[in-house]
Amino acid sequence: MDSVDLVISEGEYVSIMGVSGCGKTTLLNILGLLDTPSSGDYVLSGIDTSEMNDDEMAHIRSTKIGFVFQSFHLIPRLTAAENIEIPMILAGISRDERAAKVAKALSRVNLSDRSDHRPEQLSGGQRQRVAIARSIVMEPKVLLADEPTGNLDSTSGSEIIDLIEELNQGGLTLIVVTHDKEISRRSDRIVELLDGKIITDKEH
Repeated sequence: MDSVDLVISEGEYVSIMGVSGCGKTTLLNILGLLDTPSSGDYVLSGIDTSEMNDDEMAHIRSTKIGFVFQSFHLIPRLTAAENIEIPMILAGISRDERAAKVAKALSRVNLSDRSDHRPEQLSGGQRQRVAIARSIVMEPKVLLADEPTGNLDSTSGSEIIDLIEELNQGGLTLIVVTHDKEISRRSDRIVELLDGKIITDKEH
C-alpha cells in the first residue's frame, strides 16, 4: 500500500475494487489486523492499533471483526454448528452460551435445519452461510468479506450478498472486496485501488 488515507464510518457499506495485484487483499488484511502497516496508523473503533502486541490484536480480531472468505474455510469433519462454535471455544465461552449463540447465528442465516450437517452435505451457498454465521457469532462491529461469491453460482451469490446486506442494515459495518461491478454497485461507496493507491473513492 502507498500513502493510503481511508476513513470508513460505523455502519457503512463499502466495496473495494481493482485488478489482481492492486492491493485489495493487503488492505483487507490490514483492516482485519491480519497484517500491520509498515508506516502510518490504523485506528479501529477509536482504538489506535499501531502499538498493540499480538495478543491484543488477536483479542480485537476475535471480538470486533468478522471474516468471510471465498473458500469458506470450514473444517470438513465438523458439523455446521461445530464450525460456528470454534471462535467461542477459543474465547472460553461456556457450553450453554455457545449453544444459544450458535442457534441464533444459524437462524440469522436461515440454516437452523442444517445444524448437524457437515460441509460435504451442504451446497456451496449453504457452506458460505455457515461461514457467515461463524463470522457473526461473536457479534463483531465489522464484517470483512473477500470475494464472498467467488465460488458460487449467480443465484447463490446473489442470495449471499442479500444476506450480508441485511446484516449491514442491522448496523454492521460491511467491507467487501470484489471484482464484480454488479456487486459493487449495490454498496454505498466504491473504493478502487491501483498499484497500492486509491484512485477512486466515491459514494453513490
